[in-house]
This record gives sequence, structure tokens and C-alpha cells, in this order.
Amino acid sequence: MDKRFRVGIVGLSAERGWATTAHIPALRALPDVFELAGVANTSLASAQAAAAAFDIPRAFESVAALVASPDIDVVVVTVKVPYHKEVVAAALEAGKTVYCEWPLGNGLAEATELALLANKAKVPAVIGTQAIASPEVEFIRKLVADGYVGDVLSSTYISAGVSWGEQIPRGDAYAMDSKNGATLLSVIGGHAIAAVQSVLGPIREIDAVLSRRRQSVSIIETGESIPMKTPDHVMINAVLQSGAPLSLQLRGGLPRGTRLLWEINGTEGDLRITAAVEQVPAVNISPLRVEAGRKGQDGYTELEIPQSYYFGLEDALAARNVAGIYRLLADDLRLGTQTAPNFDDALVLHKVLSAIEQSDQTGRRVRVG
Repeated sequence: MDKRFRVGIVGLSAERGWATTAHIPALRALPDVFELAGVANTSLASAQAAAAAFDIPRAFESVAALVASPDIDVVVVTVKVPYHKEVVAAALEAGKTVYCEWPLGNGLAEATELALLANKAKVPAVIGTQAIASPEVEFIRKLVADGYVGDVLSSTYISAGVSWGEQIPRGDAYAMDSKNGATLLSVIGGHAIAAVQSVLGPIREIDAVLSRRRQSVSIIETGESIPMKTPDHVMINAVLQSGAPLSLQLRGGLPRGTRLLWEINGTEGDLRITAAVEQVPAVNISPLRVEAGRKGQDGYTELEIPQSYYFGLEDALAARNVAGIYRLLADDLRLGTQTAPNFDDALVLHKVLSAIEQSDQTGRRVRVG
């Protein structure tokens, strides 16, 4: 029997959160590869509560204790973005395999430091840009690579950012301040750009405008009003390495109109991609509806995604693509491959985000990197 890798999670709540809804079911869907072995939180009591809730054998008194333990092979980092650097660095310095949620760091400088540290440690270091593991995105990637649309002429991407609307849950309050690194641009935009680049290739240059249209938002649970200190609208005009133009727009909240629309226009046909679950219009989470129109035909026809692209958890929205990243990590650990998105990939994505911010600040077109 192949070795099972023992996973320690940092930032697992007993009640709610991304680790609870995404990582736990994703790991449990791969019991022949991974076993949940430990958890560490900000306090031992919190870790004990999470361990009890999810039947995890060990609650560690600190992150330092978890990463130092010989009983942990893989450290999963699901804490808020401002704490990514500290936890990831500790795990890498301990020689552990790391899976860090996106964004890698709070800005380009932190991402650069962590990517360098991962290369120095020579251990697998995976970033959670799970949109690239979406069965539908993988299907779209192959269609484009196989020439289904011919030469790509242009692409348009419009998406909603649920957590940057008029009302937000209390747990998202920290994302209303850009200094915390979890913004409409970095989170929704980062996942969107990861998907676009995985299908159409890298972005070469960018012209962008970031706007803060709402001055305040209210907390759903309490009705409290807090200031909006981050852009709630992103507009990007970019040019891909291929020369094809890309138009990308992100709108905070859940607009009544288009919530997710990705179009790829080619010389031989077009693709139209929308969210199958409009309440979660995020390319990294929702199943996607893929429609195509070929040259000489009118309108679009929905394409059937071959079953071979799916790997279970189709009905678990939060977990399904996270499980896809874990599948890639499992192959890398067992076969010595490098298929999962890593910290170098994360650094490339952070450079795109940095170029967007520079363009907005200077009012000029910026070349990526």
C-alpha cells in the first residue's frame, strides 16, 4: 500500500470557515492518500474544539508545535492572509510540504519572500488557486489548445465579488480594508486571472482602474456599519502574450444582471462560460456551464463535459476544486511530478496583481513583471 500523508491544518474552525467547508471534505474524499492528523489554531482550546468536531487525533498547542512534529507531513495553511507569511515560513523552515490558500502573501513582497524560501527548502509548496483544477476549466483549456475556436481573437471576463457588496457576513469584515491583503482584486481577481491565464496564456501588459464606490458596508449579523477601505470595482484592459486583448471587470456584491460571464472569441468559433450556480458566481467554486458557437452557425449550444474530467464531490461546491488541487499534490508527492500550482506560479500571479495596482496608481499601461 502506498504511504498516506499526514496532514496538519492551521486555521480550522469547529463551526465555519473555508477549511471547514472545503478542505475537510476534500481531504476525506482522498482517504487512500491523506489522513487528517492534527490541527493548530490561535489557542489550544480552539484547536481542541476543531479536533473534536472533525475527529482529528491531535490538537497542537501552537503552530510551532505542529510544524515541528514528526507526525505531520503536510501543513495546510487556511488562516487569514495577514498571517500567511508567518505560518508558511515556519512550515517551510521545518521542511514540511505546504498547501497555502490563495493569496500566498499580503502583497508582492511577501509572496516573493515565500517563493524564494520554498525554492530554498526544496519541498513541495502548493498554492490554492483551485480554479485551474476545475473540471470545466480543464475542459475549456483542452478545447482552446486543440484549436476548437481557432486562433483566439479576444476574451471578455465579467464577475461578481459577493463579499464586497452592501452587506457582508461578520467573518468577511477584515477584507474591507486593503491593508489586510484579501481584496476584491486579490481574491476574486486572483482566481479569475489564474483561470484565464491557464487557458489563454500569460498577460503581457495591463491598463487598470480600481474604484471604491461604496463608502461603507453593513454587517449582516449586527447591522453595524463599517467603512469600506478597499476598491469594490475593478476594470482591466490587458494584452495577452499572444497579442489577444482581454477585458476583465469585477463588481462587488451580487448584481441583478450578469454575475459571471467569460467569453473567448476565436477565428473558428466562440466559447461562452457562465456559473451553473449563480448564488456563487466564482470561477474557482461554481460548476460552470460551457456553451459554444462554431463558424457558420447561429447562437450557442451547451457542451457536455466528458465524465472523465470529474473526480467526485460534484455537489460539494466549496470542496470540489480544492479536492482537485489535492489530487495534483498527491501525484506530486507519490510520483515526484510537479503538476500542482506552486509558489512560483503564485509569484507570477502576484506580479500581475501588482501591475494592476501600479497601472491604477500611475494612470499608465504597465508591463507585467
